[in-house]
Amino acid sequence: MASAVRRLGSRAVRRLPIVLLLAVLVAGCGTPPGPASPRLERVASSQVLRVCSTGDYRPLTALAADGTWSGIDVEMARDLATELGARAELVHTTWATLLDDVVADRCDIAVGGVSVTPDRAERAAFTEPYLRDGKTPIVRCPDVARYDTVADIDRPGVRAVVNPGGTNERFARETFTRATIVDHPDNSTIFDEIVAGRDDVMVTDAIETRWQAAQHPGVLCAVHPDAPFTTSEKAYLTPRRGPGVHRAGGHLAARGPHRRHLGPARPPLARLSHTPARVATPVVTGVATDGRVWLSDPRATVRSCASW
Repeated sequence: MASAVRRLGSRAVRRLPIVLLLAVLVAGCGTPPGPASPRLERVASSQVLRVCSTGDYRPLTALAADGTWSGIDVEMARDLATELGARAELVHTTWATLLDDVVADRCDIAVGGVSVTPDRAERAAFTEPYLRDGKTPIVRCPDVARYDTVADIDRPGVRAVVNPGGTNERFARETFTRATIVDHPDNSTIFDEIVAGRDDVMVTDAIETRWQAAQHPGVLCAVHPDAPFTTSEKAYLTPRRGPGVHRAGGHLAARGPHRRHLGPARPPLARLSHTPARVATPVVTGVATDGRVWLSDPRATVRSCASW
């Protein structure tokens, strides 16, 4: 099974979400194709696909000071727009307002490391997950052994920094009762607080800890990213279907994130991980020294069945 871990290049990556989201737009879940949804018709007539993203969750989404967008999911959304004969219009949102923006129809999809959570699923619709991940610490490299467990972090005097409004803050406030939780509103600069010693630790998704560690070699280190505290899944978020909007579904071949967004790191130390009762969702297990991402079982196929 270990041989199923592979390194994949950029072109393979970019096909995964296109097939998935096209299926969400135009296919049916075990039913004959119906008329095009109002949302698809609006995208076709306007030639614009509105994409909500926070722009502060590298390597999946990044918004530069000059207004330039980049990131794995941003490129995925642009490729999807091209497939639809449209252009992607990025709509800046925040983690605190992302769900409200989707529900209010300010965008057609939301991308950029959006975790599947019950509260979001109650008000909007998710595509099938394209990535499995989990919460794990990132700290200054000399402190790795000090913050190995939840108990190590949840001690008086430890400063755990969080970005407000998302699942990182929720995890911290539900888990840590004795550590000091510090709000930092800008997720693009939050890791500088740890580098500077003003805060001690941040618990975030393993893919982000790996990327940040690669940007700060020898300074910031991900703590057991192959064995995070939790397991969660990333998917694209869409408004719930309305009258005349059909269910959508399809199949896609699992691929890995775009290699040029990922910096060097150590090889992976993980086993294959499978989602119970369905075929495996790909799991990011490490970043290779040449910048390519490592996945468990890149040949896996997952089913998409979401509502537009």
